[in-house]
Amino acid sequence: MKDIILETTHLTKEFKGFVAVNDISLSVQRGQIHALIGPNGAGKTTCFNLLTKFLPPTRGKIQFNGVDITNDRPAQIARRGIIRSFQISAVFPHLTVLENVRIGLQRQTGMSFHFWKSEKRLNELNERAQALLEQVDLGSFTNEITGSLPYGRKRALEIATTLAMEPELMLLDEPTQGMGHEDVDRVTQLIKRVSVGRTILMVEHNMNVVSSIADTITVLARGAVLAEGNYAHVSKDPLVMEAYMGTTEGELAGAHA
Repeated sequence: MKDIILETTHLTKEFKGFVAVNDISLSVQRGQIHALIGPNGAGKTTCFNLLTKFLPPTRGKIQFNGVDITNDRPAQIARRGIIRSFQISAVFPHLTVLENVRIGLQRQTGMSFHFWKSEKRLNELNERAQALLEQVDLGSFTNEITGSLPYGRKRALEIATTLAMEPELMLLDEPTQGMGHEDVDRVTQLIKRVSVGRTILMVEHNMNVVSSIADTITVLARGAVLAEGNYAHVSKDPLVMEAYMGTTEGELAGAHA
């Protein structure tokens, strides 16, 4: 029997008559990288907003580890271990790279907002922060001011701060958006590496990324599930190819969701 960490049942979101998410039943298996893809306007980010309770669902149920979290607030969702990164890099530009990760670690120690704590107390977190930076290939950037980092490195830092909050389920929203090929390759390999022992649900537009690291792919179109399976399965689905404006299987690999 599959070990399901996150499950939605008939999840629906309507905006004044417009159905953005339409009766989505989704099962995310523990330990997998699960990708949500689809054309623009398919409902991918709205679905993420429902899962993290930035939006309340119109109908349906969300369960995490078998517990109904449909009515939880965003802070409760985070405390349960569901941590989300956003399309736009969410880091503190005027702090150093190390200080950014340390803020994530403070949450786990109950000192999230204790910026007045002595430097000595905060320095106790430095070793763990450095280890996380090494994990995302930022070990040599420890004392750099975050605002000066290249875009791809900022996204890697965001993943490090997400890891600092010890997520059981990581939600990555367009992690390679706006990147050049070199950064895309680096971040793709980084996601694959940090996924070991974790579960990742990601919205991603780059099909080359999805095909190389996703275990399961759910294709959305017009707010509903169009197809689901591994890349070999969904890339051959006629409905999926039609949704991507009539692309052939070969062209689908380079298409943007």
